[in-house]
Amino acid sequence: MGAITMEVTLRRSGGSVSATIPSEMARRFHLAPGDRIEAIETEQGILLSPFNPTLQEALALASEAARSYQPALRQLAQ
Repeated sequence: MGAITMEVTLRRSGGSVSATIPSEMARRFHLAPGDRIEAIETEQGILLSPFNPTLQEALALASEAARSYQPALRQLAQ
């Protein structure tokens, strides 16, 4: 499937800004109200991707390990 571009309108939602995904796009990606997605900042803009709890867990563990072994990692970098 090639990239499809669609206009999305931003709205104020409490103290945040929200975007509405067009229904045909939500249907193609099996998205429903209440589903969680990740917003990833890239050089090209914002990438929306399905939320992956396993990936989030792995990233948290890697971050914790980096903090724990910071002196050793600093030595290895030299």
